[in-house]
Parts: sequence; C-alpha cells; structure tokens
Amino acid sequence: MANALALKGTKKLLNAWAFYDWANSVYSLVISSAVFPIFYGALFRVAEIEKVTVFGGEIARAPLISYVTSAAFVFIAIVTPLVSGIADYLGNKRIFLKFFCYLGAASCIGLYWFSLEHIYVGLACYFFGLVGFWVSFAINNSYLPDIAYPEQQDGISAKGFSLGYIGSVILLLFNLAMVMRPDVFGITDSGGEVAEIKAMKYSFVTVGIWWALFSQYTFSQLPKGYKRDGERKNIILNGFKELQGVWAQLGEQIQLKRYLGAFFVYSMAVQTIMLIATYFGEEEINWGTDNERTTGLIVSILVIQVVAILGATLTARASKAFGNIKTLIVVNVFWVLLCVYAFFLQTPMDFYIAAGLVGMVMGGIQALSRSTYSKFLPDTTDTTSFFSFYDVAEKIGIIIGTLMYGAIAQLTGSMRNSTIFLGLFFLIGAYLLTRVNKKPQLEG
Repeated sequence: MANALALKGTKKLLNAWAFYDWANSVYSLVISSAVFPIFYGALFRVAEIEKVTVFGGEIARAPLISYVTSAAFVFIAIVTPLVSGIADYLGNKRIFLKFFCYLGAASCIGLYWFSLEHIYVGLACYFFGLVGFWVSFAINNSYLPDIAYPEQQDGISAKGFSLGYIGSVILLLFNLAMVMRPDVFGITDSGGEVAEIKAMKYSFVTVGIWWALFSQYTFSQLPKGYKRDGERKNIILNGFKELQGVWAQLGEQIQLKRYLGAFFVYSMAVQTIMLIATYFGEEEINWGTDNERTTGLIVSILVIQVVAILGATLTARASKAFGNIKTLIVVNVFWVLLCVYAFFLQTPMDFYIAAGLVGMVMGGIQALSRSTYSKFLPDTTDTTSFFSFYDVAEKIGIIIGTLMYGAIAQLTGSMRNSTIFLGLFFLIGAYLLTRVNKKPQLEG
C-alpha cells in the first residue's frame, strides 16, 4: 500500500480514477435515461396494452418500473454496507469494484432478451444492472479521498462526471444511428420484431461491452484498498457496525451531520428525476409519431449530456468563487423552478428547453455533492465506511423518492403531479443547506 499512497495526487492516478466515470456512465445514459425507457414503452405500445399481470397483480407500466427500481435500491442499500465492511477488513475493495462492474455489464447484455413474455427475466436483468452500477459507483467514490488531496477533489470529481458525459454521448450517438437507420447496420425486421426494437436490444449489448472494457484502465491503476488492523471477527456484519460507528461520530461532526441531512433530502429528488425523466417524456409529451417520439427523447437526453459537461465545469468554478454550500443552495433553488416548469410541459420544444436547463445543474449538483462530502470528512483512513454511509443515505432517499413518485402516478393517473412533490424536496434541501456551518476551505 505504500507505493499506492506515494502516488496520491498524481495525474496518472487521478485520471485513472476519473476514467471509471467514462466506463460506467454509458449505463446511466443508455440504460437508465435514454434507450431502455423508450424500448420499455415501445414494448407496451406494440402489444397495445398499458398494464401487465406481474407479482400477483395487474399494474401499469410506469408504476411497475418505478417499484422495481425501488426494490433494487433496497437491495443496494443493504449490500453496500456489507461490501464496505468486508472491503475494510480484508483491504480488497478493488475486487468488489470489479465484481459489481462485471455484474452490471453482464446484466446490460442480458437486457437483450427483455420481453413481455419473459417479463421476470427482463426485470431481473434491469434489477441487477442497477445493483452493479450503483454499488460499483459507491466503491469508486470511496477512493476519492485516498487518491486526491482536498484541494484537488472538486476538480477531479467534476472531471470524472465530464468524462462520463463525453463517453456516454459518444456511445449514445452510435446507438442512435443504429435505432434510426438499422438497415445501414444490417439490422432488419425478423421473427415478428421490428428492426428499431432489435437495434435497441443491440445497444444494451454495446453498453455491457463498453463498461467492462474501459474499466480495465481504472482497475490497473487503483490500489487494492486499506487493510483494517485487528481481529477478523464478524466480517459480514462489520459494515453495519461501521455505519453505526459513522452515525456515532456524526454527533461530534456537526457540519458533516447537517450536510448529510440536506444531501439526503435533495439527492432524493435528483436521483428520482434521473431515473424517471425519460419515462415522463415518453408518456406525457405530445410527440406525434413513434419515430418522432424516439428521436425527440434521445435528442433531449443528448442535450442534457452535452450541456451537463459545461454545467459541471461552471459549478466547480462557482464553488471556488462563492463556496460549495452557497453554490449548492443556488442550484437547489434552480431545481425548484425546474420542477414547477416540468408540470406545465406539453410540446417537444417545452421538453427540449427543460432538458437544456436540467443539463446545466444535473452534473454540477452530483459532482459538487460528492466532493463537498469528501471535504467534510474527519481525518481518517476509513474512507470506505464514510462513503458507504453517504451512499446508503442516497439509496434510502431513492427508495422513498421512487416509491412515492410511483404511488402518486398510480393514484392520480398522471406523472405530472409528482414533479411538484419533487420540487418540495429541493426547497427543503436548500433550506437545510443554509444551516450548515461552512468550513474555511469551503468558502472559496
């Protein structure tokens, strides 16, 4: 570990860490945000149904995927501290990073066989794709204070998100070409399946290959992780014990505790929006034809990704000039206005405008939240446990957010009403951020 520690702060190690965002962000874009939601909606439209009998009851497509997402995050919230405890005591968190990376990549490839006839298999692949992405993302986040000094963390965190946006846009453009012109790629109608649907399935395979392939550079440079001293007892449950330990320390870390409270609230809304935005656009916007819907949604996601590169950079610069907390407050207020605007969206142009505005603050709030948390941490080598706590808090928020979003959509028959509900969380988050006692280095 001495050699790895000697590399802390060097350009090679920082870039290798940031490059994992390039590798795994294709999942976040192609599967979570763009192609899969369109594919999922198309399956129901082609079958001319809005509901499916699953898990012992009949349920509409939007609440179904929302509830499965919630279930996945319950699993993630349980698994993350388990992995944290084992990684801390064995000093091998890189192995777990690899495992969940490959689990996610394989699940993406498995989505090729997603169909309404085999809905359980398809939902299982969707489920484990989420698990692989988020757990590996959490482990990679825990490396940030190990590989970067405090003054480097805002910049390298923003660079990671920017790399992720660039890489994912490149693959999405390739996938868009396949979906819009499948004949050019030799993809034709067959077996009762239209070429466009088949092209979407191939795009899932490309995500799995991209993710597994490009992560190799990160794996080759990151250290194994810290090995915890002491006895090796109750390794399986140590992660939960360490979460209790982190919770106990929060009593002495007032700034960290208040920041985590604010993060929990606004992150609930951010992550829910990321997971359901395309489903909202697919169902609530008047696109016209199916081809116009597919093109419009993918173009909207591309707008978000391209603008987000600029947004993440500008947010990092704003944090240097005005401080992390003040910048996060302004970004949360901006999100409140966006949620109100989303309630009134009707036309494709409305959705394009919303996509551009979302892009300005989507990457920025994620990157700045990650680096701000890292700065508030006490001086410790136990970074995995603290980031495990951070990620469990985030996942519990997602569980609550997606469950409530799905319930409101199901009870009211419209996803629009849920946008106002999300706006309230941003408003509360902004207020809670004003209560954080800012450290000198966060003042800019």
